[in-house]
Amino acid sequence: MTAEAVTVEMTSPSLPDWVFPPARGFAAEDLDHIADLPAHTELIDGSLVFVSPQASFHMCVVSLLEGELRRAAPEGQRVRREMSVILDPAQRPEPDVCVVRADAVTGGRQTFFRGQDVILAVEVVSPESRVRDRKRKPVLYAEAGIPHFWRIEEQAGKPVAYVYELDPATGLYALTGLHHDRLKLTVPFDLDVDLGEVDRM
Repeated sequence: MTAEAVTVEMTSPSLPDWVFPPARGFAAEDLDHIADLPAHTELIDGSLVFVSPQASFHMCVVSLLEGELRRAAPEGQRVRREMSVILDPAQRPEPDVCVVRADAVTGGRQTFFRGQDVILAVEVVSPESRVRDRKRKPVLYAEAGIPHFWRIEEQAGKPVAYVYELDPATGLYALTGLHHDRLKLTVPFDLDVDLGEVDRM
């Protein structure tokens, strides 16, 4: 009696192409052409960054700021939520909210803005994005020449706004205000936001 060889065919689920980055890293324009890429994927330093599900606090703050900025923005400026911004070939972050020049808006199929189009970038910090939002993204936004940056953090369940303006002499952001209850500003335009509204949303 002879033993017969038995061939066992191992199968594994097919992995998407973006699991295996190219040797050069991904480029900003790649994000528009990669199939089945998770929503809100960012590109930081040529690497894909995936966003965790957002907590209620994060979503409420983003909604509040989007609405207030939209009401206050002057003619010639537009407010966008969760639109990616190409800063250079290896950088395509997605601010939670941004204010852009109206002439940079090209239509309903638009998927990104350029750094030079952005007047204000806003990041609402989540636990998983803390290092990026506090350290890496401000550097990238400043290098791209975005004149205003806000970082919103949760402290004791309340939003705190850190407001920065680009110093043209150094090319770095300077902290111009720390706001606990009201975000009242005159630049980049007049704005008065009751941050306590988050509790009533």
